[in-house]
Amino acid sequence: MPPGDGGLGGRPHVPDRDHAAGRAGRSAGQPGRTGRCGRLRRDSNSQGPGLPWRTGQYSTDGRAGRGDAAGGGTVDADTGPERSERDVKRPNPPSRKRPTILDVAAHAGVSHQTVSRFLRGNGGMKPQTVARIEQAVADLDYRPNLVARSMRTRKSNRVTVVLPAMTTFVPSQILRGASAEAQAAGYQLDIVGLEGDERVRGDRVRALLDSGQADGVLTFTPIGDLEKLGLDHTPTVVIGEYDDQMRSHGITADGEPAAMIIDHLVSLGHRRFVHVAGSTDWMSARKRREVYLRTVAERGLENYAVIDGDWSVRSGYDAAQGLSADSGVTAVLAANDDVAMGVIRGFQDRGWRVPEDVSVFGWDNQEFTAYFNPSISTVDLDREAMGRRAMQALLARIREETEPELHLDLDCSLVLRESSGPARTNHTL
Repeated sequence: MPPGDGGLGGRPHVPDRDHAAGRAGRSAGQPGRTGRCGRLRRDSNSQGPGLPWRTGQYSTDGRAGRGDAAGGGTVDADTGPERSERDVKRPNPPSRKRPTILDVAAHAGVSHQTVSRFLRGNGGMKPQTVARIEQAVADLDYRPNLVARSMRTRKSNRVTVVLPAMTTFVPSQILRGASAEAQAAGYQLDIVGLEGDERVRGDRVRALLDSGQADGVLTFTPIGDLEKLGLDHTPTVVIGEYDDQMRSHGITADGEPAAMIIDHLVSLGHRRFVHVAGSTDWMSARKRREVYLRTVAERGLENYAVIDGDWSVRSGYDAAQGLSADSGVTAVLAANDDVAMGVIRGFQDRGWRVPEDVSVFGWDNQEFTAYFNPSISTVDLDREAMGRRAMQALLARIREETEPELHLDLDCSLVLRESSGPARTNHTL
């Protein structure tokens, strides 16, 4: 499962126990962090969408008939075989596709933003440009969408969240927070995946707003320059957290919690570590690796190995199976909870005990981590709050209110469970 989200359901936060809460911040001498991260929790529960398309049939003649055996003519129950040609119903010719604002722009040789300004009557345009657009409108018999023209007075009470199409990863926790905020304000939330690059997605977002199907758009993937798209004064909020393949590269890619994990494990006596990393295609994986190596070096600890993985359970299992028995490693930092689960099972199949022989720490606080045996220590990131804040900014634009300052920092905490404990004293297994 890709990183950066707690799966389809997150475990409710458990009040801190045995560890005092603290704000984010690394040890003295280290640069400040982007996210707010600094709480420890002892977990008390450690017992182990798209748009539809319709298909159908149509008939060119609503009257039933039968083929004439002799001549192949049509015999009608009312008029008989002498049915005249004008009585025969013929299929209607296909209707001509209604021209769009893009067609007008192409016909006039101008941008669609210029045509949009013309239709809004904003003025300030060169007479020759106005003449070309007027001629294009006449030539194409273009009629502006009435729904789009009444956007200011007629609202759909719907907002749309945009993700790139064809992705297997959905940021469900962020979407849950955004949806809750939208519903509390009386809006329904639609989630759409838009294929294509930034430019194509931008054009489709503009068309979505022009159509009146949505009062505002919140996109978690880039859609290009809003001013060039004519969207700079529309209810559109872009949270550029994810690229075209939904790989995080913003605050959700922050690797700083790795320092918190190492510091906690050091407090339990651990000195030699292994990191089973995620795919290097993801910035989040690169950031977690980077912070892990930096923290180990700054604390004077030992990094036995960084093992390349791909976010999968199998990559964690293979890493555990391949670790030398005399490595002296007492703790493993996994790139995410799936990898951590694989590491634990790989150790168990070798007869190693977790955490008595090796401690294992995950990342993301997926629901299964509370019920695995042993339950998995992990990092919890409050992505729902991020979704709520993003939706609040969009709703303010829709209402033409003063927008709240958009802080996308992620509150995070370590959730301490059964898979981590004091370091063993001997160096071999």
